[in-house]
Amino acid sequence: MPNHLPVPHDVVIAGAGPVGLMLACELRLAGVSVLVLEQAADPHSPLKRLPFGMRGLSAPTIEALYRRGMLDDIAAPQRAQDGRAAGHFAGIQFCHDDIDASKWRFRLPSPAGTSMAVEMASLESVLAARATAMGVEIRRGLGVQALEQSDDGVTIRAGGVTFHGRWLVGCDGGRSMVRKAASFEFTGTAPEFTGYSIAVEIADPDKLAPGRRYTPTGMYTYARPGTIAMVEFDGGAFHRSQPITREHVQAVLRRVSGTDVTLTALELATTWTDRACQATQYRSGRVLLAGDAAHIHSPLGGQGLNLGLGDAMNLGWKLAATVRGDAPAGLLDSYFGERHPVGAQVLDWSRAQVALMRPCRSSRALEAIIRDLIATPDCATYFAERVWGVSLRYDLGGGHPLVGRSVPDFELACGTKLGELLHDGRGLLLDFGARSALRAFADRRRDRISYVASDARDRLGLSAVLVRPDGFVAWATDIAPDPEETAQAAARWFGEPDAAYQKA
Repeated sequence: MPNHLPVPHDVVIAGAGPVGLMLACELRLAGVSVLVLEQAADPHSPLKRLPFGMRGLSAPTIEALYRRGMLDDIAAPQRAQDGRAAGHFAGIQFCHDDIDASKWRFRLPSPAGTSMAVEMASLESVLAARATAMGVEIRRGLGVQALEQSDDGVTIRAGGVTFHGRWLVGCDGGRSMVRKAASFEFTGTAPEFTGYSIAVEIADPDKLAPGRRYTPTGMYTYARPGTIAMVEFDGGAFHRSQPITREHVQAVLRRVSGTDVTLTALELATTWTDRACQATQYRSGRVLLAGDAAHIHSPLGGQGLNLGLGDAMNLGWKLAATVRGDAPAGLLDSYFGERHPVGAQVLDWSRAQVALMRPCRSSRALEAIIRDLIATPDCATYFAERVWGVSLRYDLGGGHPLVGRSVPDFELACGTKLGELLHDGRGLLLDFGARSALRAFADRRRDRISYVASDARDRLGLSAVLVRPDGFVAWATDIAPDPEETAQAAARWFGEPDAAYQKA
């Protein structure tokens, strides 16, 4: 492929799923030109619609949508109700009544709750519409075939067409061609089971007990009239190895359920496994990875979408600053430093659930212990923190316990919520004391940081807070802020004041 071509786009993104589209929106918000290449010619799929397209959103994802003004745009969102069930771990439910939210010191009432269900098709549609309205170019039916890096960017061959960008981000799923073409190392654990999600017609539905059921040979979940998820511990042998037929699905369901249930029709079916792998690096030169291209695991607990959208929010403003030429040293590398540990933790969370699902006596014994523990306030609160993402904190090295956490949604004296002030994708210096030194400091970085001087309904004992564009706290203090300390924190994330705008 030729090494020197015109550079029509700052960033090319492979993959127009939610992660790629969210990243595209973040980059455009910062003024970066973006091209999205998507292998599928048609974005619609029955697997993105109910019942298989339902996804649970965690607190960081809901907060991201809220802070960018998209939360209300999601068509017919299904927010978590106040019923007993609040979530699960390997099918073992924890309940709202057992969760002690008072332990979450830095959470304030907000339109962004802790959990929410949304249809995948709806979420993707909202993100695609937002990206298009912002000027993102989306080209469908063009999957990446090959790539070549040069000093000034990346040349990409997709669908027989050549494209060029300063940077390339692979958001093209678990079988990422970008990851393979750029020779990223992808390591982890092999699958233990083949999972099935099927829609069927059943001749004798009463033979299947509704709900989630563990059996001596696997696990199945049945919702009337004919939606079934099941796993068979075959080492993942059937996944993508041959066509899925009614006869095969019926045989597996009979083995897993221990019944002679009869299926009269197979309407929809897909398979999946618990293979858990992660890229050892998220960047190779001018090529980066995000979402399933960077990490894959079983869909147990619905962590994958949230993990990928978290990647997009973390990477977007950092890559944009790098493209603009005003990124401080090491900013782009902090993407891997912050997100790789989060991904590794989610992979282990998935593996732990598989350990509880194995059809053996030791797993059933362990399951009984977890059921007892999860019904206690301490454990229910712990599981809620993990499943809802409330405990997410980046290790930013700051002394204040709020540093590295999602910023609380302060209600300012005028009634405005802090989340509403992050719609423009810039950083934010919130000064509860209206200090002239902080105002002057922020004014020198007005292209990257908004300054807000206001009291709040509940300031949580804080004096000032510096918030990154992704909504995470870069610096905070309970006492009168030291301008030098504030300047050092800002320089780490936003660079020096009045940095010249130039392309990377």
